[in-house]
Amino acid sequence: MAKTNPRDHSLFLKAFRAYLQFVNSGLYFKKEHVIGLENVPVNGTPTIIVSNHQNCLNDPLCVCLQLTDRRMNFLARANVFNNPIFNKALRAMGLLPAYRMGYEGLAHVRRNSETFEDAGNALMEGETVMLYPEAGHQDKRWLGTFKLGYLRIAFAAAEKMEFKEDVMILPSCNHYSNYFHARTEMLIKFAKPISLKPYYERYQEEPRATMMEINARVREEIMSMMLHIEDIEHYDQIDWLRENEYGKTYAREHGYKANYLPSRLLSDQALVNDLLTATQEHPVEMEEVYKDVAKIMEDVKSLNIRDWLFRRKPGVLAAILRGLGLLALLPLFVVSIIPTALLFIIPEIFLKKMIKDQMFISTFRVAVSALVSIPLCMFVPAGVLWGTVGFWWALGYFLAFPFMFLFAWNYMRLFMKFLGTCRFVANRTKVREIYKLRLSVFNRLNALLKQK
Repeated sequence: MAKTNPRDHSLFLKAFRAYLQFVNSGLYFKKEHVIGLENVPVNGTPTIIVSNHQNCLNDPLCVCLQLTDRRMNFLARANVFNNPIFNKALRAMGLLPAYRMGYEGLAHVRRNSETFEDAGNALMEGETVMLYPEAGHQDKRWLGTFKLGYLRIAFAAAEKMEFKEDVMILPSCNHYSNYFHARTEMLIKFAKPISLKPYYERYQEEPRATMMEINARVREEIMSMMLHIEDIEHYDQIDWLRENEYGKTYAREHGYKANYLPSRLLSDQALVNDLLTATQEHPVEMEEVYKDVAKIMEDVKSLNIRDWLFRRKPGVLAAILRGLGLLALLPLFVVSIIPTALLFIIPEIFLKKMIKDQMFISTFRVAVSALVSIPLCMFVPAGVLWGTVGFWWALGYFLAFPFMFLFAWNYMRLFMKFLGTCRFVANRTKVREIYKLRLSVFNRLNALLKQK
């Protein structure tokens, strides 16, 4: 039977979690996929979820909003706990401070023993702890080395329980169709949990060797689930190929669903492996391919167009029709953007002033939207309407707001596509050069990868 925790019954925390679910899953992400949910140990089982870390707050938030049946505990960078009010609120939500040598210094790193003890106590209460053993987020789709901290916490808790209770390690991975844009898709995968009980006896004799063996197993499991691009030298070219038309064509020709994220991840894994093999077997030819891909990327960026335009090859008529469609929808856009404008503006103001690490972009967009933009755009106007013209007007506005946001977002997205179409049509000579080089690259890759 699952153990209960008085904190789980906090009405505020339940309401806040539901609100974050609305912001994160209802507005920010277009779709969320969860695979392997049946592998998650039942609530009340001491469990450490171990995952790759590539999107800051979004990584733990998405997992937390999926596993709503349990008390979740996360380790977060220690500097966010400096404010006494934030410290109390974050700890109430299950966050614990993690001190890092490069940020807080050696004196503070020693305080991790307190955090590890708190995490161990949570495990002993049957709670779930989520850790990122890379000890920092990556800025690319690859897996870094793993620290042993999560296993020290797990075995310390097991030892306090006299090695009578099992502690489970649950490998997990996060994958995003795009790190930085809203209205994209994300995927969470859970592997089968690893029981530490079979390792207890050996751990008591050879603790470090035992942990290193388990750590290697966990890391390999996570790497097998995620997109790991180990060719960092050609990372940008590989990422561009798999993300654009070549990757979609590869998926379709190999029996994958190009527009279904879980299937596309499998296709991308296969493509990356094929590219790595081709680079090892045909280094000179692949170097020329990657050189030409870099040229395509540079030229496409200089024209400020997207790769999908080369597949559809729109002409003047298409540009005119897109423009007329946008003009017809302009009144609806104006009605939608007026109440939702701050939802687009405020996060960007924070980003320009505060964000240097691009992997915090999504985190700040979600956090600022949840704490500032949505209350200003949605709750305050609804309250004013309730106080002035009545409850039903307020309710109508409240229910219509998400739809107005989605319409405004999609209208702006279509407008950007319209501008891209215009630039594509206006630069026909350069576009033909890019198209010719693009076709050459694809044909050479198909031959090297032995695609038909």
